[in-house]
Amino acid sequence: MVFPQTISESKSNSNRSPVWLRIAFWLSIAISVAVVIRRLVALASPPGNAPPRLGQLDETFASHATLTLAHIVPALLFVFVAPFIVFRRQHLMVALERAFYVLGAIVGITAYAMSTYSVGGWIERSAVLVFDSLFLFSMSQAYVFRRRLNPAHERVWQLRAIAVLLGIATTRPVMGVFFATARLTHLVPAQFFGIAFWIGFSINVLVFEFWIRSAHRRYSREAPALIRDPQTRSAL
Repeated sequence: MVFPQTISESKSNSNRSPVWLRIAFWLSIAISVAVVIRRLVALASPPGNAPPRLGQLDETFASHATLTLAHIVPALLFVFVAPFIVFRRQHLMVALERAFYVLGAIVGITAYAMSTYSVGGWIERSAVLVFDSLFLFSMSQAYVFRRRLNPAHERVWQLRAIAVLLGIATTRPVMGVFFATARLTHLVPAQFFGIAFWIGFSINVLVFEFWIRSAHRRYSREAPALIRDPQTRSAL
């Protein structure tokens, strides 16, 4: 991810995100795409040899297939659009900008509806309500700043929304740990899904907030030096 710079981006690369964060971003994109594709395949042709617990999950989603599709297909498209938002430079296709907000609204609204079928009960539902509300709030704030022609603040809120949404990818490794240790803990999906949601989404939100605030502090320290530079002043 790239922190929005208002003074000569070519003057300093210190506000560019670290390599580990970029790797985490692309891993989250890959996991998110894989999760949706796997769900689409399971809805189209339920696997007959799936493990019992995984088969139960497939049946749960199949019981409300229309709503599931209304949620995961726009989510998949949103994930495809996200890299263009994150790594844009000067110009971005207007169609992609509009798709970002339209798809985000659909994903957020259908997530509320999906929460009525939460596998993990109220613990999972509470996580969805909290983080989905944060996602929609971030999207709305980004749109408000877009209307105010304030691209720097719009970009921060866009990145925040993307970070929240990709929390669904972070939940998958957490769930994997619970599945792998199920023989020891004797926990079933209904017991650990909610915990995994809280852990996964919290990690994404906290990591993003730590990074964006650290980047802002670094930029604040460097801005005076950039302004004093003659070439920078001529570019303003």
